[in-house]
Formats: sequence, C-alpha cells, structure tokens
Amino acid sequence: MEVAYRTAIGKQRADNEDYVDVFTNQAGQHLALIADGIGGHQGGDVASAMAVSHLGHDFEATEWSSTQAAEDWLSNQITAENRSIIEKSAQFADLSGMGTTLVAAVYFPTAVVVASIGDSRAYLLRESHLRQLTEDHSLVNELVKRGEISRQAARHHPQKNIIVRSLGISTDANFDLNVYPLVTDDQLLLCTDGLTNMVSDDQIKTVLLRDQTEAQKCDELVTLANAAGGLDNITVLIVVNRTGKVAS
Repeated sequence: MEVAYRTAIGKQRADNEDYVDVFTNQAGQHLALIADGIGGHQGGDVASAMAVSHLGHDFEATEWSSTQAAEDWLSNQITAENRSIIEKSAQFADLSGMGTTLVAAVYFPTAVVVASIGDSRAYLLRESHLRQLTEDHSLVNELVKRGEISRQAARHHPQKNIIVRSLGISTDANFDLNVYPLVTDDQLLLCTDGLTNMVSDDQIKTVLLRDQTEAQKCDELVTLANAAGGLDNITVLIVVNRTGKVAS
C-alpha cells in the first residue's frame, strides 16, 4: 500500500481540531485514522488527538493479521476510547462536552476494515467509480433518509454540520463497522467534512483519477476546499492498494 495525508486549518477557523495519522502493527498491518474534534474551548482538538493517538499506540502493539481480529479489536478499542473521552471531559471544565468524529481503516492485501462514527467519511475509488463507504451520522442525513429533503438540498442545508453520533457524547458509542474487498489499484480516501462540504464527489473523483502521486492529490483536494471557501478544517488521507512501503 501507498499512503499520503494532509491536514489544513482552512480559511475561517482559528485552530485545527482535525487529527490524522497512520500506524503499523507487529504483523505489518496498517491502521489509518482521521478524527474531527467538536465542542468546548480546546476540547475538540483534545478529543481528536486522544482518539487517534490512543488507538494508534495500542494498535502498534498488536500482532494479529486477520480481518476478524481487526473487527474485534476496533470494536473493543473504540468503545474503550469513548469511555476515556467521557471521563476526561468530566475531569476538566474547559473540556466539558468535547467529542470527536472518527473514521478508521485497517488495511489488508485483499480487504479493508472500516469503522466510523460522525460525519467524517471513507470513499473507495475502483477504476472510474467512486463509492462512499460510510454513512454520515448527521441530522441532515437523517432528514434525507426519511425523504424530507433531497440529497442536493442537504448539501446547502443550514444544519448540515449537526451530527447525531460521535465519540465522547454518549456512553453508547454507536459506530458502524464493515469489511470491504480490495483489488489492485483501489484508492481509499478518508476525509473530514471540511473537504466534503466544500468539494463535490465528482470533483473528488476527478482528482483521484489524475496521474499524480498520492501526496499531490491530497494537496489538490485541500486547495479545492480552500478555493471554495475553506469554512472548516480540511483533512484528507489517500491509500492506494499496491505492494510497497508506507510513505506519508
């Protein structure tokens, strides 16, 4: 696999509360993580940093190498991290109400295990078809699912940034967890809503299809989000399913 990632503050925010990193365990499997912090003073960046650094540190000590083991590990660790964020939030007044989205992907040669909570997304590009793997846990997406608004209307809805699930808010960490098969040259994109609220899926697909390095594609996506207004922090991570070392 080959991976690159970028995070940027955008044009409207004073701080970057996104967090991104890639980790490798003892069996040579790779974990990619993106978190978008929410709530309370510095609480957002604390929550996102906790989620990524804690999961990454614990992942590096593991030795398993199967998708089932990855599913079990992600389920247990995300549940435990949810408790940790809630406990930390209760200890410090300036962290009260903090939380974070999370999208996590454990990579294997023929499959990827994806966990998500909130509205950070995972996409899969295979040949010229871009597929959104994750579902937004947002108020607007609930309205779309109930048929109250269209997907087009959702892109410009005034409440599109309200999420209904995240780590750190409820003792029930109601995350999604799925396994997807991979073939050679599949591209996986993880990103925060700072990208998807500014850049359309068609624009994302156009960039991913270009004959560029993963790092160049990340830079281009960040540039597009900023050019559209950069209303939020922007974080993108691209993984290509090829044999090779991890380079960020």
